[in-house]
Amino acid sequence: MKMPFSVLIIDDEDAQLISIKGFLKRRGFKVFTATNGQAGYEIIKNNAVNIVLTDYRMPEWDGFTVLNNIKKLNPDIDIVIMTAYGSIEDAVEAMKSGAYDYLAKPIELDELLNIINRIQEKQHLIVENRVLKHLMQEKLLSDGIIFKSNMMEDVMNLVARVAPSKTTILVLGESGTGKELIAKAIHYSSPRRDRPFVVVNVAALSESLMESELFGHERDAFTGAAQQKIGRFEQANGGTLFIDEIGDIPLSVQVKLLRAIQFGQIERVGGNKTIDIDVRIVAATNQDIEKMVKNGQFREDLYYRINVVRINLPPLYRRKTDIPLLAERFIEKYAKENNKNIKGITPDALDQLMKHDYRGNVRELENIIERAVVLCRSEYITLKDLPFDIQIVPEREILNPYNINGGYEKKTKSFESELILEALRAAKGNKSAAARLLKISERRLRSRLEKLGLKDKANQL
Repeated sequence: MKMPFSVLIIDDEDAQLISIKGFLKRRGFKVFTATNGQAGYEIIKNNAVNIVLTDYRMPEWDGFTVLNNIKKLNPDIDIVIMTAYGSIEDAVEAMKSGAYDYLAKPIELDELLNIINRIQEKQHLIVENRVLKHLMQEKLLSDGIIFKSNMMEDVMNLVARVAPSKTTILVLGESGTGKELIAKAIHYSSPRRDRPFVVVNVAALSESLMESELFGHERDAFTGAAQQKIGRFEQANGGTLFIDEIGDIPLSVQVKLLRAIQFGQIERVGGNKTIDIDVRIVAATNQDIEKMVKNGQFREDLYYRINVVRINLPPLYRRKTDIPLLAERFIEKYAKENNKNIKGITPDALDQLMKHDYRGNVRELENIIERAVVLCRSEYITLKDLPFDIQIVPEREILNPYNINGGYEKKTKSFESELILEALRAAKGNKSAAARLLKISERRLRSRLEKLGLKDKANQL
């Protein structure tokens, strides 16, 4: 997703300014104009500008002076010199000093657009590469985003692409998959990284306090409001607000939330003053929010407003290749916290970790490793340091198609056995009824029971 680009045109010819400005605005660019270099410099100091188009021959500051001053202020801004044919040598010298390109007057607008498109693509690639380098350095963020799996690599690539924009993000995933870590990665990889990152967990708030927590309140707005309170939106102004468990927000508060996101305006509880805010929203939930919309539990207009870009976090049992890296990171973390010299984990203990189904996802794995580090008496975590339930392979894990340990024959046999036994349980041991449930003949059912070695177990049902 490309963020909007802004272009500053500096030229002392009004006709040139009007022509280029109209051309670029019709193509969706945000355009600033200045009639001299000093005015253009002030615009850059006070606004986000991606590209500067500057005339070379101007009074006071010529194009070369404009180039040098802007590059000192922000070297990431690309500058295109516009010059008459007789001054092309000057433009070439300017390029040697850092200009991206030059255009000869009269300006060919299609050629101008081609240059701007090239600059856009270049700047997007630079931003993406910076973000990816930051996020994927040793495939680790200090807070615990560690991955090797293709699923998580796709997630982090998407994070890198959306981070520079202002777009609202919806992060979906089971509890413990790391939704807040993804929100932090988006914020700290964005131009807002030096501004506040504010978290509000809606599930932890009562309905009566939720509106005040989000939007703040004025003094005496309600009983107990002894003083004015700044809400999370104002705290996050200029930065990012992470709204965790957004599906728990009641309909009455969703209306105000929609207005805040759509128009960038809020009102404190008990107040009548409209407050402008500039906040990037990252929302998250582990609920089926589309189902909530259909059931009237969540506003459809708010859903579409927050669901501009959706990031789906896979559960840990679907990305088992990440477990060794995560375990290594957590061992290092908790060994340091507990002042213990633990070098790693034994192969059999790691094998059991790989077989566990992790209903609590990464959070559960972290808890298991922390416990093991505390209990460990040697340099390596062993099987006996793991909780007892980890040492038993659950049936769900045997049937889990995303874990290929055990091989095709063993897993298909396990699946077929469990399917037949479940049908017999439902039919209370009646083989004819069980066969009808499975939509196979009773003869075939008896044959499979024989082949799978389930006759005795079936007779006990």
